[in-house]
Amino acid sequence: MRTFWGLMRAYWFSDRWKEAWTLTLVIALLTALSSKAGVWFAMALGELGNSIAFLHDAANTHPLQTILTNAGILVLLVVLKDAGLTGVRNLVSTTLHRKWRGWLNNQFNLALLDGNHTHFHAQHGSVAGGIVAPDNIDQRIQESIKDMTGGAIGLAMGVLGVATSLYFIGENLIGSSVEVKGLEFLGSYGTAVLAFLAVATYVPLNTWIAVKLGRLLERLNVRMQQAEGSYRSELTTFLRRSFHVAASHGEGVQKSMHDRLYIDIDKTWGRLNIVNTSYTSFELIYNFVGARIVAYAPGLVSFIHNRLDYKGYITGSEMVAQLISQCSWFIHVMPAIATLRANSQRVTELAEAIENVQHPREFYQQTGRSDFSYASQNPVFGLTIQKLELAHQGEDATPFLSAANLRFRRGEWTFLKGESGCGKTSLIKAINGLWPYGRGTIVFPEGVTSFYAAQEIKLQQVSLKQLVCLPGSESDHSDTQVAAALHKAGLGDFIGHLADESREGKIWDQVLSGGQKQKLVVARIILRQPGLLFLDEATAALDPEGKIAFHQAIKDNCPNVTVISVMHEAVPPRSLSGEEFYHSVVSISEGVATKKPLAPSLPRELTTILSQPRPVEDKWLRFRRLKQK
Repeated sequence: MRTFWGLMRAYWFSDRWKEAWTLTLVIALLTALSSKAGVWFAMALGELGNSIAFLHDAANTHPLQTILTNAGILVLLVVLKDAGLTGVRNLVSTTLHRKWRGWLNNQFNLALLDGNHTHFHAQHGSVAGGIVAPDNIDQRIQESIKDMTGGAIGLAMGVLGVATSLYFIGENLIGSSVEVKGLEFLGSYGTAVLAFLAVATYVPLNTWIAVKLGRLLERLNVRMQQAEGSYRSELTTFLRRSFHVAASHGEGVQKSMHDRLYIDIDKTWGRLNIVNTSYTSFELIYNFVGARIVAYAPGLVSFIHNRLDYKGYITGSEMVAQLISQCSWFIHVMPAIATLRANSQRVTELAEAIENVQHPREFYQQTGRSDFSYASQNPVFGLTIQKLELAHQGEDATPFLSAANLRFRRGEWTFLKGESGCGKTSLIKAINGLWPYGRGTIVFPEGVTSFYAAQEIKLQQVSLKQLVCLPGSESDHSDTQVAAALHKAGLGDFIGHLADESREGKIWDQVLSGGQKQKLVVARIILRQPGLLFLDEATAALDPEGKIAFHQAIKDNCPNVTVISVMHEAVPPRSLSGEEFYHSVVSISEGVATKKPLAPSLPRELTTILSQPRPVEDKWLRFRRLKQK
């Protein structure tokens, strides 16, 4: 699905091909019947016009009855064509649209949310490296796919309508054609040749004009989608960080950012309105000239020379008008084509980005050095890291963190220590395959599941039970097991709401405080029983007592887990009895990570002081008092 035509035909050659082709064939049949009904309509219109023209003719014995009969037939044909055939076709086409969009949406969801973390890698790119990450992925999946599939179906129906109209109307024009004075060499095909010549001259010339305007519309549509997507994305981000904006009184800066992004929308919208207005005026003039001048010209000479009666002239002219209208389909839908091309471009760009990151190592090697190797070993040996170097983008980028050899035994708890920005979180990301640039070998214990608990916790809009069971399914665990995990994590008050997706009108992401969300992480850990646990500042929202309870719950319920933890504290917390939770420390200093056993325990009073977020001077004063004692 990396090309336009590949994207267009994928659904019809998928596992749901029967559904796709059945709906398509029904649409084709209804389109053909609608075109045939157009011929009947033109003939009925000719009959009505003829009955009106000869209303006062002496030979017309029932003038009013004839007019009413022909008018009734015309109305019935309109009802059959527009309310019957066209209406049913619209229902079937919208069903096809819904099915096709749903299938495509599912394909992109599967591709983005695979075990390769494609959704993560696809958002990385480098303009300098020639790899641009797709912007506004949410807009591409939701709006672009919806508009693209709907537009493609509409265009396909238009093409089919042109083909069937050419056949049915052309057949009738040839059958009713008469000789034209001055063009006797054409024989009885005179009026038909003139009709086809008029259509072949008038329609292509104006189509060329429409294409020129359409290309301008396409560029403006792409620009409009980008501007709208950027503005919506910033609004979404702003609402997520609303507290931080309020706390820092950053409303003024945020407003200026919104104003700047909307100016881009407004300018593009203004240019788009001008082009759309110009196109609408062009189309209105084109329709009038085609239906009332060009369509009535081919049969006029024959009518003047009495080789064609009034009924035949009106019928033939209306058929030419129908033919011009059908062949002008490309002109009528040029704005839709421009929108379709814009949407398909954004969808194919996303598909290409997804395809490019299917092999992350090769993808990142295009913009820097990426030589990570992942393997497995006997669980007895735990987790091993060898010759690890982490860097940023660029072939010649200097590593900012290196580790010659780190080994984490089964059941060992390790505390990562270092200044802010030294690479503690980057190290955890690299172990989990989420850091793009660098090299090294990471050997996991075979058959051991891992769990990554990050500092920022965003909860999905699902039931409380599903939140606790993530990343698994709620069917994997009984209500009793989930309730027990919540109780052990200190969230027993919420056990009665396992099936609820919200509480008092608020989703769980809004109901739970920062500390409660981190307790929810504990419940997940207890339920999942991972062999490897990565804590990336996962206790940041907890007070000292809460941090102790957090660690104690994991210690009591996950006896063999290997823990690698990043925290801001100078020393790791200890249990209420004074026992150390952690066995070793990885210190990162001057870009080098080294591991050693945790230093002998300090006096509990000093450990408590050092773990408090107080000014440095205050800590040293308390230390001197203790020393004096």
